[in-house]
Amino acid sequence: MNATLQKIIGFAEGPAKPFLLPLIFALVIVGVLPLIAGYIVLLERKVMAHMQVRLGPMRVGPHGLLQPIADAVKLLLKEDIVPESADRMIFWLAPLLSVTAAMLAMSALAFGPGFQIAELNIGLLFVVGIGAMGIFGIVLGGWASNSHYSLLGAMRSAAQLVSYETAAGMAIVGALLMAGTLSIRGIVEEQAAHGVWFIFAAPIGFFIYVIASIAETNRAPFDMP
Repeated sequence: MNATLQKIIGFAEGPAKPFLLPLIFALVIVGVLPLIAGYIVLLERKVMAHMQVRLGPMRVGPHGLLQPIADAVKLLLKEDIVPESADRMIFWLAPLLSVTAAMLAMSALAFGPGFQIAELNIGLLFVVGIGAMGIFGIVLGGWASNSHYSLLGAMRSAAQLVSYETAAGMAIVGALLMAGTLSIRGIVEEQAAHGVWFIFAAPIGFFIYVIASIAETNRAPFDMP
């Protein structure tokens, strides 16, 4: 597997193909990340089911392992309903904005020693800033529906996300101060140099970040949006 990856990287690198390797990494992220997210949701549903003394998804595949695939197919086949008085263009673009912001934030993350789309010296700031743009998708979706109730719901969701975004941003300042750089690869290298993850040096900040991240992704018990 490593040899195959090295061959692909060696083929894609070079002055004549400066954009080929980032393009390959981007396609891998866009193709694999939603699948990983689907199975994380399946794991969440299974854990919550066992906490409530039930089985959770069981019908699709062995022990329900194909449930994320079935959910994706179902969502793709469902009818798209647009309210009659809605602003159709913004109503369509709002969810696209949220998804694009989430995917674009991944471009600065260092997934491995050679797996990173873009090495930015302000990588951490880029991830936080682009990730926060997803809030606009929720607000625009509520506003474009031309319904007071949808707009109020969108504002409530945006207020929750902005509140926890502040907590998450403050929590990662500890890692920034210990590493002395905004570069995500630099932060990883500093942890390797010290021989310890920064979560052990700043456990309270890590705990706050985890709770804020659960709220940011709208998972239970912060699933109001």
